[in-house]
Amino acid sequence: MTKPLVKSRQRLIIVFTLMFLGMVLLCFKVGWVQIVKGDEYSKKASLQQTKDIPIHAKRGTIYDRNNTKLAISAPCYSVWVRPAKIGDNNEGQKKKLEIEETASKLAEILGSTKDDIKKKITQEKPLIKIAKYQDKKVAEKIRKTGFTGVEIAEDVKRYYPIKAFASHLLGSVADDSNGLSGIEKEYNNYLSGTEGRWIKDTAADGKSLPYGSEQYYAPEDGVSLELTIDEVMQHYVEKAIEKAYKKTSAKKVECLMMDPKTGDILAMATYPDFDPNDAKTPADKTEQSKILKMTSEQKAKYWSEMWRNPMVSDTYEPGSTFKLITLGAALEEGVCTPKSHYICAGTVNVEGSIIKCWRSKQPHGIQTVKEATGNSCNPVFVQLALKLGKKKYYNYLENFGLTETTGIDYPGETNSILLSENNLPNSDLARMGFGQSLNVTPIQLLTAISSYANDGKLMEPHIVKAFLDENGKPVKDIRPQVIRRVVSKETAAEVLDIMKYACEEGGAKIMHIDGYDIGGKTGTAQKTINGKISKQTYSSVVAVAPTEDPKFTLLCIVDSPKGVQYGSATAGPAAKDIMQNVLRYLNVKQKQVTDTGAYN
Repeated sequence: MTKPLVKSRQRLIIVFTLMFLGMVLLCFKVGWVQIVKGDEYSKKASLQQTKDIPIHAKRGTIYDRNNTKLAISAPCYSVWVRPAKIGDNNEGQKKKLEIEETASKLAEILGSTKDDIKKKITQEKPLIKIAKYQDKKVAEKIRKTGFTGVEIAEDVKRYYPIKAFASHLLGSVADDSNGLSGIEKEYNNYLSGTEGRWIKDTAADGKSLPYGSEQYYAPEDGVSLELTIDEVMQHYVEKAIEKAYKKTSAKKVECLMMDPKTGDILAMATYPDFDPNDAKTPADKTEQSKILKMTSEQKAKYWSEMWRNPMVSDTYEPGSTFKLITLGAALEEGVCTPKSHYICAGTVNVEGSIIKCWRSKQPHGIQTVKEATGNSCNPVFVQLALKLGKKKYYNYLENFGLTETTGIDYPGETNSILLSENNLPNSDLARMGFGQSLNVTPIQLLTAISSYANDGKLMEPHIVKAFLDENGKPVKDIRPQVIRRVVSKETAAEVLDIMKYACEEGGAKIMHIDGYDIGGKTGTAQKTINGKISKQTYSSVVAVAPTEDPKFTLLCIVDSPKGVQYGSATAGPAAKDIMQNVLRYLNVKQKQVTDTGAYN
């Protein structure tokens, strides 16, 4: 055999050997992939091919007590882009031009900038959401462009039809449709429902595979709520406190209305407010500029404060409105009667502590308890508190529900701040008698005073009246809950009569309304800031209307008014406006004036 033939033969052997080894390695690799790593790669392929699309549940509607919609779930559209699909039928310069055209047109339709849209659609991600909460017109415009890689998906957005209305009460929701504050947060588990899923096998371009599986799990819509709030009364309240806010240049103004016989909250408002449709943007333009310069932490703190409902979550020193609590306890215990006489000398010395009457330079002199309440005389209520003594006084604070939260169905309720009964100096007990040296929440105080308008029975306040199904039919009613009897029917009637006197002859005259028996009490308390008494005040009024058959109770607080600070001058006019409008709205008939000037 010649040398060339031997060499050829050797080469063939080498080639076949290499081919054989390659085949062995290939078989080993195939075996490794299919047998050893088969499950792992199968799962990866399944994950790449499986598209799990969340189907949002429709959030429950929130209605007022008269079926007016306060919060609804409105249909909307989201715009998605598959970057890899844009211009996939073109290459090079043509592909770049299609990307530019897509970015330009989308920016025009969505009211954005071309650079912003282009940055999003050129990311190396399989799917990107570039816009949310778009209406049907915008969605149709985008569909008509016919751009490849651009998709429109149906979505649901929380919408508040009356905009900046009952905002602190209702609260708002986050982008994921979960409650951030207010009723939206308190009842989130009921309102949100259960999200559905659409699971299907897809190719890289998002299209369904011909032999792929598909599973659809329908969402379960949330439960709707009927509130105790009356939309008309809420409007009257909001207009009145906005007017008071502007007139007094206050930090804020708050108002709370309740049905004393059921505990239903009829209206609850704080001004300034916000639009829950855009809950992170303050209503005031100056504040809008401020928030743009804040850090993320500062913004979070600012939003928390803006959404905070002071009627439930903040305490304050009530001042003379709290005299009604001392009055009821003293009458119930027989410490006094409405006709009992006391002397006001302008000041009173309690264990070396000098407590002044607001008319210390012109003392009230001899007066009945009824007159002392109308005159808002501190020395008389000092004497009543001291006669009751610490033990009985604190027992009544507990009975009136002022030592614990009310249990209202609202998030973030705060408890009162009271000095410990043990080793309490008489000077502090004396001040508590006229509403100082203690802090309560507005909801605690109005709930307590409302017991007088309910024959002495304390009710649990609540905001939700019923749970409703998808057709708006009640599936569960929230029944009024009596907590306990606080005072007798007779004592309650005496307190209402004295409150009526305060509106007719005393310091609460500003709230008197011709033809109606209105009961009320004013209060002005200096605020303690950083442990020191300041010149700022909580100026407030509390009222019952009408006293012979109470339809509602009301508490209005003006926080830090400028200029005149008395509750009668700051909160009184707002309370009167509200009561006049609400009494007309409820068709409560006015009494007729007789020839003698009295009412029938």
